[in-house]
Amino acid sequence: MKRVSFLLLLLVGCRKPAEVSQALPIVTVSRPVKRPVTEYLDLTGTVAPSKTVNLVARVSGYLQSVGFQDGAFVEAGQVLFVIDPQQYEQQLALNEAALKQAQTEFERQQELIKENATAVSSVEKQLSQRDQAKAQVELAKINLNYTKVTAPFSGRIGARQVDPGNLVGANGPTTLATLDQLMPIYVNFNLNERDALHLYAEMRGHGIAPKDNVGKLAVLVGLSNEQGYPHAGVLNFTDNEISASTGTIAMRAILPNKDRALFPGLFARVRIPLGGPQVMLVIPNTAIGSDQQGDYVFVVNAGEIVSRRGIVRGTLTTDGGCAVRSGLTDSDRVIVRGLLNAKAGEKVAPTGKP
Repeated sequence: MKRVSFLLLLLVGCRKPAEVSQALPIVTVSRPVKRPVTEYLDLTGTVAPSKTVNLVARVSGYLQSVGFQDGAFVEAGQVLFVIDPQQYEQQLALNEAALKQAQTEFERQQELIKENATAVSSVEKQLSQRDQAKAQVELAKINLNYTKVTAPFSGRIGARQVDPGNLVGANGPTTLATLDQLMPIYVNFNLNERDALHLYAEMRGHGIAPKDNVGKLAVLVGLSNEQGYPHAGVLNFTDNEISASTGTIAMRAILPNKDRALFPGLFARVRIPLGGPQVMLVIPNTAIGSDQQGDYVFVVNAGEIVSRRGIVRGTLTTDGGCAVRSGLTDSDRVIVRGLLNAKAGEKVAPTGKP
């Protein structure tokens, strides 16, 4: 009996352990969702003033006063610089006196010609002198007005280039400061040939001819420290040709900028809506990969086998999704988590996700 038990134990001990099956990689899959999505062109640009002017001294003299703080906002017509006006006031007084004398002499010659006491040529000569004196008065008034440098439009002024007490305008116009108009303001950007053709095709589809796009096409702008595109404007300018050297066409948007959040030199993110919302398939943007062959996702078929699927991505959505223009159907199961565990041609253990 003991011998039989020993043989049984020996037989049990000689059995091979059961092979443990290797666990399949676990991935999370989700089906694309149909949603209304507005497609956009996303570009980059720079902010520029809608107007800019170099304020210069147009007459010579000593700078008497400065009527602004450097970097301040000034109003149209505000006096910014005053050049000592005394010499120009005296010149005006001299010219007015000369005009008065010339006018008196002209009137005297007119009375004499009625009595045939003078020649017609003398009357004509005095008339010419009277008109020259009148022109000298107007010129003196212009020069006197130039002693006050005013703002031609409202905007933000830079630092003054000359301090009071210095001689300006002696050897030609002297730059005193630079003034930029910020309301409205421009955003300059370039559109490549492919996107330009796409944009024009979309505009034609919505009844807007490319030649009529200025003033009608909406443009959204966001700064580097802002979420989304909070600044709205319209297309203001489109160049008349595509640059042969860069392959792009220059464009410009105009924005009201009432809050003065935009100022020249800033980097700007530009977004141009391509028509109205259209129903498209949307998947998480994190599910999309990209390599030299293009954008792709991993899908799981009915046999739980992973395959690579090339797609054409569209615009991003505000909730982290990405629209897909082509390459997927609403019945595909797209891997959205566990992408590192997925390899094309291998079997996986998918779990569902809304």
